[in-house]
Amino acid sequence: MRLHTLTAGAFALALTAGAALPVQAEDSVYIQLATYRTGAFAGSGIPVANGMFDYLTMLNERDGGINGVKITLEECETGYDTQKGVECYEQAKSKGTLVFNPYSTGITLQVIPKASVDKIPVLSMAYGLSAAADGNTFPWVFNPPLTYWDGASGIIKYIGEQEGGMDKLAGKKIGYIFLDAGYGREAIPLLESMAAEYGFEMVQYPVPGKEMQNQASQWLNVRRDKPDYMVMWGWGAMNPTAVKEATKIRYPMDKFIGVWWSGGEDDARAGGMDAKGYKTLNFNGVGADYPAIQDIKKYVVDAGKSQVEPAKLGENLYNRGVMNAVLMAEAIRVAQEKTGKTVINSEDMRLGLENLNIDEARLEAIGLTGFMAPMKTSCEAHSGHHAMYVQQWNGEAWEKASDWFEPMTDKVKPLLAAAAEEYKTSNAPWPARTEPCAN
Repeated sequence: MRLHTLTAGAFALALTAGAALPVQAEDSVYIQLATYRTGAFAGSGIPVANGMFDYLTMLNERDGGINGVKITLEECETGYDTQKGVECYEQAKSKGTLVFNPYSTGITLQVIPKASVDKIPVLSMAYGLSAAADGNTFPWVFNPPLTYWDGASGIIKYIGEQEGGMDKLAGKKIGYIFLDAGYGREAIPLLESMAAEYGFEMVQYPVPGKEMQNQASQWLNVRRDKPDYMVMWGWGAMNPTAVKEATKIRYPMDKFIGVWWSGGEDDARAGGMDAKGYKTLNFNGVGADYPAIQDIKKYVVDAGKSQVEPAKLGENLYNRGVMNAVLMAEAIRVAQEKTGKTVINSEDMRLGLENLNIDEARLEAIGLTGFMAPMKTSCEAHSGHHAMYVQQWNGEAWEKASDWFEPMTDKVKPLLAAAAEEYKTSNAPWPARTEPCAN
């Protein structure tokens, strides 16, 4: 821990020149990264922060930025605290950030109403408000490649396949253990709807934020209830604790499936070899055998400009941060093309995020073939309901346990549309979209 603190201090000093200036140089753009390297969620937050920072730094070091424009980076520590996150947003706004990455559903919900007023796009990659996938209602909010409701439908679809068909879910009992906050509650409406449609019983096991490392009572109830499957919506210290408690009651780990935010290597390692079989969703590649990740190693890690432990380069949540940075970098490129400007602003960035088209050819060009499913956004679709897969812990590392598959979009889309309308009604008068679509 002391070594990490010293490393973080050196990192902060390296940022000082860029962070201290009220405006960036004319040939650069500014992005604040709202991160949390401290507190109960640091175990999940640190690798994501490292991945985001390292990919964008690699572009600066290897390419001189994006089309000759460097990215000035600054982190703002939120501790996963909503109020601190809002303070980071205000700081980011004052410094002209191109985009705001809350990395917390609670923070996301607070800044959504501010985004359209301040004209700052909010990128909540596969988290936050699921209804924000509706670009007509939320032109300044983006949650690609998937919403939480896509993820919930994906897990139920996968369970149905394991049972031999969706009709076989009738009479089953599916437990849902979740962080009792906006994040964990976000998936409940979709799960309840699917329980009613397919005839399975959904049993909820909420975990208060202050009790994440004390889940004995929840897992005693799991042992009593004997659910056929357990679904987890955890983050931070909740994940390794849940995996460890599941092994204690000898819950069958191949029937324990987490959302994509419950799939850090340290989450699974907490259960030792007894955690073998644990599964989670995923939408990014794992490992360092991608040319872009090797360039990060060469230009950033080996050069002493990263905080990542070299052995953890390419781990799941690190690569999740890399993917988040890819979306930002590609949005900058698109915005430059659409506007004809090299130094763009936040309004231009929104245009870029709304016109992403990361196909197989583009993935190959950036050194990430097979790293993610091809992804596209549009005026109407700010998420896109893209493909995911299931990974499984083999006792030492993650392995793919399924092919890429689509969410149950036919179930998700109507609920998203209804939720967007409900949000507008609850937050009336909600501004109508005025931002034009670009070809």
